[in-house]
Amino acid sequence: MKRALLVLISFLVSLLIAIPLTAVAQTTTETRRVHAQDAPYFAACAREGLNESECAGRLIWFKATAGNDRFHTSVFQQRVGVLIDWYRVLRSDQRGDRFRAWGIINDPACCTPGSPDCPAKNLDETYGMDWCPGDEEMLGYVGRSGYTDPACDFRDALLKEDDVHGPADQRQSACDLKFGTSTGALGIRKFPNPRFDKAAWQRLNGNPGSWEGYNRPIAAAGAGEAARSHLQDGAIEPPFLIGTACGSCHIAFDPLNPPADPANPKWENIKGLVGNQYSRISEIMVSGMPSNTLEWQMFAHARPGASDTSAIPTDQLNNPGTINALINIAKRPTFADEQVLKWRKVDACGDDRDETRCWCEPGRDGKCWKKSLAPETVHHILKGGEDSIGALEAIQRVYFNIGSCSEQCWMNHLSDLRQIDPQQRGFGQTPFNIGQCRRDCPNFRAIEDRLPNILDFFMSAEAHVTDLRAARENQLRATTPDARYTEQDLIDTLEHEFGDNAVARGREIFANTCARCHSSQPEAAAGQFASLDFHKIDLGSGMREDWLGNDRSTPVSEVGTFRCRALHSNHMTGHIWQEYGSETLRAQPPDPNVREPGDGGRGHYRNISLLNLWAHAPFLHNNALGPELCGKPQHAANDFYAMRPRYVDGSSVKLLPAGQQPACFEYDPSVEGRYRLYKMSMQELLNPAQRIPKVTLLSEDVTLRIGPRLWDGTAKERLLGFELTIPSEIDGRGVTAGTIGNFQHKRFIVDLVRAKTAPQELEASLTQRFGKDTGAKVLADLKVITGELVGKPNALVAALKARPYLIKQIYSSCTAEIENDGHRFGEDLSEADKKALIAFLATF
Repeated sequence: MKRALLVLISFLVSLLIAIPLTAVAQTTTETRRVHAQDAPYFAACAREGLNESECAGRLIWFKATAGNDRFHTSVFQQRVGVLIDWYRVLRSDQRGDRFRAWGIINDPACCTPGSPDCPAKNLDETYGMDWCPGDEEMLGYVGRSGYTDPACDFRDALLKEDDVHGPADQRQSACDLKFGTSTGALGIRKFPNPRFDKAAWQRLNGNPGSWEGYNRPIAAAGAGEAARSHLQDGAIEPPFLIGTACGSCHIAFDPLNPPADPANPKWENIKGLVGNQYSRISEIMVSGMPSNTLEWQMFAHARPGASDTSAIPTDQLNNPGTINALINIAKRPTFADEQVLKWRKVDACGDDRDETRCWCEPGRDGKCWKKSLAPETVHHILKGGEDSIGALEAIQRVYFNIGSCSEQCWMNHLSDLRQIDPQQRGFGQTPFNIGQCRRDCPNFRAIEDRLPNILDFFMSAEAHVTDLRAARENQLRATTPDARYTEQDLIDTLEHEFGDNAVARGREIFANTCARCHSSQPEAAAGQFASLDFHKIDLGSGMREDWLGNDRSTPVSEVGTFRCRALHSNHMTGHIWQEYGSETLRAQPPDPNVREPGDGGRGHYRNISLLNLWAHAPFLHNNALGPELCGKPQHAANDFYAMRPRYVDGSSVKLLPAGQQPACFEYDPSVEGRYRLYKMSMQELLNPAQRIPKVTLLSEDVTLRIGPRLWDGTAKERLLGFELTIPSEIDGRGVTAGTIGNFQHKRFIVDLVRAKTAPQELEASLTQRFGKDTGAKVLADLKVITGELVGKPNALVAALKARPYLIKQIYSSCTAEIENDGHRFGEDLSEADKKALIAFLATF
């Protein structure tokens, strides 16, 4: 009864909040429903003081999947060959363990069926998942068509007055945003699967709420190889299609107001732009794969809060990066007069009928785009400054990262790791075509037409700083509502901990040591640090003037950190995201001190912001600097840190014994938990000689069986072919996940063939790439290997094991191993000065 009353109240609240939006935004007499599930989102808009456009952008960011439900349910599995077990991740009977296992933020509006006040009384009603608002309608469409997506009732904000495609509202139907209903995990959405066969499901599982039969493994051919799964069985359709919104990675706990219980947050504990530093998105993506598969070992290498966004559009570089914290975006540096080739809005194409240069949307009046090269003021978005053609386009590309428009637009541009014939499609990447995607994918247009709303949300109060002072004041007000905690109170507390005058002394050290990279004020760019006020407030916006980072590119050899991410190649000419990189970016000279190829603008990291550093440890682009985070979930099968500890002996790159592994830092999003993690991470940052090396290793041998498989529906399959075993250790040294992920196997195989068929041509190529002596050695070894493989294809791993330099150096896209190395700035400071710097940075 209580839950039903809450649903009714939510509906009425949403109706009341939506009335002003309806009055100004509706330009037709069309009647649209107000959904009860939207009530907390409108309440958050009111709480944050968001305007109409900002609120619309927030709702899209939290809910819009842009049609990627098919990708995450079928396409990813079939085309990439990696399996997501959504039931394992989202099963309602483990809702309380979800945050600790997967870093997922539970949706406060959802509940476990059978729990007090939950509208669903048992797991059979929801097929084992949470009950969430909107399910009272959506569940009735599982196994049949006709479902009307809640996005169809989305209330658009008014079109911008300066929109070239106005003044009439010609935006793509909001239905194509595709909201569905919550899965119980914020940012992960579910849709009814019209192809679901309930009778077949019950025959396999016994009852609707069970997935026991579906998850029962099919024994693989031979010992050592992973069992098969019904996730690969197209004859059995699950009840739901699962999609993800951008918020699935970026929604996080508010550092100013964290939940008392992370498994049971309230809406006021949640922010949409902070970035979830606990998310194990890599493990989610391979949740249907056993750990002894090559896919699991290659995908599940990112730390909590980091994601390898090129894992699917692979450039064969092991390069996870942190999920960006979007803070004070209005003060983020921009770069003028960069040469950008992109599509721009126009109201007509004139005589140009070539749709590769100019295109007008059919059925619309003057809704056209034209592709041209022109100077533009842009941000540098990604870790190396990529996504540099404009903020709106950078937001749009996030939707491709999460699977939108995959079949219409980009799957066929990816490199197929199994294609080794250079004459065939899929051998290498080809550029994604923005114009073609706009024409062919309505979900693209639905997002594109509302990008200004999402950008407005990024610029809104929800993205403002979350300072330690305010967080501690909120703590005091929890028991004393009128309590104050001033800047001077914070300084007094910090100086009690770090020493007299520590904050003032820390400011001097920061100005002299850090500000050349970590200040956005013009004086810093001119080298004038002494008089800078890093806390200065912009009186117009009330925001801090300094973004505490200049976003300029620094050669990776100067920073000294793990360089694989800096060698990211997807924005190069001829590669998948070519159209999202500026010509200025690609003209950037390579770092001369890096041994790997650095052409096309690669080999740099941008100088990131240090705003709210106290709340965003661990550090570096891969979260490798500081204690390793772990959730310590109740279910051992989901204890991913235990499966993959990181600390190694630097000389052998082998894991330290369990007794010598430093303890991991258990997830703690509280104010003091974040602050304690910040201090520990700063100590490692400023004392690089004390760091224990970290490397992501293969945690076990991986056996691959190559050849056709026969399965007649029984408990075991048969293999016709041969097997390869990739060892987790070679010559006493551990094999890193990067060794496999960075291995340029296609070039190796082509060179292997050329060693037999065109040795003179290959010799010239190898000499050009590696020099005369190394080139001659490589050629000689390739010739020997071709002889060793005759009639014995399973000898390949042994051949490479005997010549590890081929896989670790010659045919590797990145040879770096130590993941927490570099950024040694400040190591020569005295202990007192290091403490002072830690104290000063905690004031932001």
